[in-house]
Amino acid sequence: MRRVIIAICATAVGLVLLLSFKSHTQSGALGASPAAALGSPAPGPGAGAGASASPSALPSASASPASSGAVKSGTTGSGAAKTVTGAAWPTIYGPVQVKITVAGGRVTAVTAVEYPVDTPRDYQINAYAIPQLNSEALAAGSARIDSVSGATYTSQGYIGSLQSALDKAGL
Repeated sequence: MRRVIIAICATAVGLVLLLSFKSHTQSGALGASPAAALGSPAPGPGAGAGASASPSALPSASASPASSGAVKSGTTGSGAAKTVTGAAWPTIYGPVQVKITVAGGRVTAVTAVEYPVDTPRDYQINAYAIPQLNSEALAAGSARIDSVSGATYTSQGYIGSLQSALDKAGL
């Protein structure tokens, strides 16, 4: 009789633990993240081991002005807006690359064009960190910004690429 009671109790405990287990899944609304709302890359349906962002947002492998960090300008005047892409800064999870727009000697826009989104955890971290880094960099107008807690490697890569873009822009 004692064995039966122990077996029933152990079964009940095992069943409770099994039913309370939360598996690791992606959210259904990947495109509705803060990073996607800001125009940053989001993983496509086929994002796998080699892809770190949507194909339209990634610079091509050939040397194009955007991927080589060349300066683009709308007009030749000194107050013309120009867009500069920093070097792709390597991190242990993948490269981070930042693009800035400069007008009148001031940074007017900052966007991360490449960052790790290979795993659900990468995507979760960067969906939170990239918008914060973009707004901090825009407010500071320099690479002297704080790292985002929980996204240390992304923050370091972001700051490195941002400094590269600022150097290329002459700021």
